[in-house]
Amino acid sequence: MHRKFFPFALLILLATAVQAQLRVSENKRFLQTADGKPFFWLGDTAWELFHRLNREEAEKYLKNRAEKGFTVIQAVVLAELDGLHDPNPYGEIPLENDDPTKPREAYFQHVDFIIRKAEQVGLYIGLLPTWGDKVFKDRWGVGPEIFNTTNARVYGQWIGNRYKNQKNIIWILGGDRNPRHDQDVAIWRAMAEGIAEGVGGHDKAMMTFHPQPNNLEDGGSAKWFHYDAWLDFNMFQTGHCRENNVWDRMQWAYNLKPVKPVLDGEPLYEDHPVCFNANDLGTSSAYDVRKHAYFDVFAGAFGHTYGCHDVWQMYAPHRTPINGPHHPWYVALDLPGAGQVGYLRRLIESRPMFDRIPDQSLVKSSLNVNDHIQATRGKDYIFVYSAQGKKFTVYISKISGTEINAFWYDPRSGRSTEIGKFPKKEQQEFIPPTSGYGQDWVLVIDDASKKFTLPGE
Repeated sequence: MHRKFFPFALLILLATAVQAQLRVSENKRFLQTADGKPFFWLGDTAWELFHRLNREEAEKYLKNRAEKGFTVIQAVVLAELDGLHDPNPYGEIPLENDDPTKPREAYFQHVDFIIRKAEQVGLYIGLLPTWGDKVFKDRWGVGPEIFNTTNARVYGQWIGNRYKNQKNIIWILGGDRNPRHDQDVAIWRAMAEGIAEGVGGHDKAMMTFHPQPNNLEDGGSAKWFHYDAWLDFNMFQTGHCRENNVWDRMQWAYNLKPVKPVLDGEPLYEDHPVCFNANDLGTSSAYDVRKHAYFDVFAGAFGHTYGCHDVWQMYAPHRTPINGPHHPWYVALDLPGAGQVGYLRRLIESRPMFDRIPDQSLVKSSLNVNDHIQATRGKDYIFVYSAQGKKFTVYISKISGTEINAFWYDPRSGRSTEIGKFPKKEQQEFIPPTSGYGQDWVLVIDDASKKFTLPGE
């Protein structure tokens, strides 16, 4: 029997504003709301939101993302694309004479408006105080480099104080840069301390760090800041290549001590030149997006960030394109991957979240990076993602109950197809309904006594 996934627009009340700040769960693996409910991070990289969209456009964007089930919008105050000197739609720049200690009120009033609108439709803002090129310009940055330890702390304190009463802020430092040396590390730490002072204490500021891609053993943000009190969860950028064993990165950080939640904050975007080489490798698809999302979350991430190449830069026909976007941002909002990542959220939220763990010992298969199989489970259920619909064997005995319910969940449509109810065995082979490139499937196995509903019901 097929069960249809219902759009988020029918399942959430858009008028429900964010009620309170998030905090790390008791087991240190997830985020939760103030009333203790699990929070699934479904992010979108709208890096140029404050810089390039006017208020009407920003409202259109936020409404679209809320309707699709996104929960976090990642956006930058001192933006990447010449954000210090290229004015916003109202002719305003953010700083006086490129001085972080002299923010310009008119520019920040526009930022205020967008943050409040996001709050009204139930969206958190993953707020980057600055893109990383303002600390370290490197080869592709516009810069200029304006921060030192002194003014980074002052700016952090000022912006923290400005938004201390906003409940929908998650602070993200870094902005696509890896610290080169101790001085860079000190600048980011100074900004983090300033933000904490501005909001009234570390316990009132949820913070992380957005790096560039780095080696597995470097551990994303953990390489520099894992032991810092201000870093509430680790973030990776796994980058924009297709053949990417992102699960290893999630698992590596998941196993660190002390335990902190982990997230992929910038994976391969939809409609992006693969490895920045569209001529030889083509452009990424919704399938590429789905694979990275399921691999990340099933490997232990507490959520996932989607991205679209046309949207992050808010491309429009009158703007200079960056790396060959194909659609204006307002068209690209409805590319298929943007809707399909919401089906992942519905699946995860359909079962108890706080006891979910990654567990590759559940599956027996011999596959490569392209048709990888990734497994996760709670006490009463199992999810197994097969990237190309290849068959696999599941060791079912790790969950509770004497009988199981099993069904297939389609990541492309959000529909469920029942397989049946069976006595629980030690192991059982499953063959997805279809196989081949783009034919990914999720097997869901439940303890039948729990009477879980199918995702989307």
